[in-house]
Amino acid sequence: MASPPPSSVVKEAKVLMVGAGGIGCELLKTLALSGFPDIHIIDMDTIEVSNLNRQFLFRQSHVGQSKAKVARDAVLKFRPHINITPYHANVKDPEFNVDFFKQFNVVLNGLDNLDARRHVNRLCLAANVPLVESGTTGFLGQVTVHVKGRTECYECQPKPAPKTYPVCTITSTPSKFVHCIVWAKELLFAKLFGDKNQDNDLNVRSSDAASSSENVEDVFERRKDEDIDQYGRKIFDHVFGYNIELALSNEETWKSRNRPKPIYSKDVLSDELAQQNGNLEKNYASDDELSVSSMASLGMKNPQDIWTLKENSKIFIEALRLFFTKREKEIGNLSFDKDDQLAVEFVTAAANIRAASFGIPLHSLFEAKGIAGNIVHAVATTNAVIAGLIVIEAIKVLQNDIKNYRMTYCLEHPSRNMLLMPVEPFEPNKSCYVCSETPLSLEINTNRSKLKDLVEKIVKAKLGMNLPLIMCASNLLYEAGDVEEDMIAIYEANLEKVLSELPSPVTGGTMLTVEDMLQEFVCNINIKHREEFDEEKEPDGMVLSGWTQPVSTAENKDKRIGNGASTSDGVTAVESEKDDEIAIVSALKKRKLPDDSDNSNAADEAKHHKQLQVIDDEDDLVMLDGEVDSFKKKRLS
Repeated sequence: MASPPPSSVVKEAKVLMVGAGGIGCELLKTLALSGFPDIHIIDMDTIEVSNLNRQFLFRQSHVGQSKAKVARDAVLKFRPHINITPYHANVKDPEFNVDFFKQFNVVLNGLDNLDARRHVNRLCLAANVPLVESGTTGFLGQVTVHVKGRTECYECQPKPAPKTYPVCTITSTPSKFVHCIVWAKELLFAKLFGDKNQDNDLNVRSSDAASSSENVEDVFERRKDEDIDQYGRKIFDHVFGYNIELALSNEETWKSRNRPKPIYSKDVLSDELAQQNGNLEKNYASDDELSVSSMASLGMKNPQDIWTLKENSKIFIEALRLFFTKREKEIGNLSFDKDDQLAVEFVTAAANIRAASFGIPLHSLFEAKGIAGNIVHAVATTNAVIAGLIVIEAIKVLQNDIKNYRMTYCLEHPSRNMLLMPVEPFEPNKSCYVCSETPLSLEINTNRSKLKDLVEKIVKAKLGMNLPLIMCASNLLYEAGDVEEDMIAIYEANLEKVLSELPSPVTGGTMLTVEDMLQEFVCNINIKHREEFDEEKEPDGMVLSGWTQPVSTAENKDKRIGNGASTSDGVTAVESEKDDEIAIVSALKKRKLPDDSDNSNAADEAKHHKQLQVIDDEDDLVMLDGEVDSFKKKRLS
């Protein structure tokens, strides 16, 4: 039976877009110009200045306003007769439930994080609504189609795990600049300017206080009326001097490593420099809190210069001083933001001083900001190409043209004279715990681990549930969300209990049922008791099997990737915390391309490509080694 013409399915379609950013702006424009009459948009973000270079529906005057609402208004100016409904909200809000999703013919994703993608995937499965997924980073991008029972779901295959580092490496034995960035950003910055009640792995006791008093003083606490420059030098000496000497006292650690060098402020800064800092600040600092800059205060202008140790030390002291004098009200509530100039300056200086101590090459502020903020610059043209491909696949889905569904990858350099690589979708993964309901297996010490550990480390962090309900046989152990008051205390008490001591004991051989009511998603977990775990390899103290284990981001220093991209220390940012994976490009060898004899060898050509994983907030890229033969999967029949 012939598929209905595109014009008829488009005119009758009701479409949900999730995301109104780089891809979303181009997608809304293309949908409107293609004749789609009823479009709904969900986006929780507001417009920032940095969006304006690629999100062309927005203007300077729109900064601070809702992306979804402004995008609607912009498109209605040239397509006034269509219906566009914006929602300035989080797609994970309860109002966007399965019934909400059921009203749409297709859902189109332009999201920037893994958690939201998984959530939308599960709602689409529960509502039986096709999903077209997408993502871009730089010149790379892809569009994938997910139809329940016909193609794999978004979670059928592994996603890249954010690169993590053992705490001992960050705090004691850094060997790369990224280790120093993580230390400066996640430990030192958080300790000085963030939530004082949060645990922090920095040693907070000075040698003087530890030896002279039982009431040990926290050196990071600024005493009342303490001179700010003296306070800054105290922090400097503690983290770059005393703590390094303390680490050196453990001789075993340095038998096979280069010994670091303690750095004290008196060795790199003179009293005159400290006074000069204060005088310069009066000339250069701005009254606008977010534009306060230690670089401006010290007359340093080029962010691509690599500062000397002395310059880094001056920036460190001055940035700390400016936080306490110009932004004191924010201290205690700050978290690192790559758009916060003073925060970037402080983290760069701290990371460079630590790098100097450990013999690691110093980096410029421009490079350090890229590493700390996970920045890979966006390309507007890629977003436009991907938006066009999304609409093409959406029309095929609306026509139920299954044989012509394609997962299309946008490459940076041509392969067999093609920049766009279309391949057939995979059939559902029979071992996928999301769409095939395959039971999972969890190894855990049931005599030591609490229900709280299972909820936080497995149910939420790994399974992506937001409002979980946990049952053992017919007994309800825990429920999140809208719960009766008399049950809240019971569930909170259960969270603090060891698994084997719960009202319905969880031991080896127990089968738990875990459900997310909002996602209408259920899975079973078979519990296996295990006594011991390797703290380095299994830091959670539990091991989940049967789920799509994230692919570890490999280190690819100076390696060429199949599409011509490369990695270097300058893009080490991709090793850090973003987790919004989009696609595996290189499993092309066993995917049949569209019927075209000229392209018959394109898939074979792809076997020379490395595995590529694209990450999108239009900012991130993760590249992994791995030959295509390792990633063979069955094509969709």
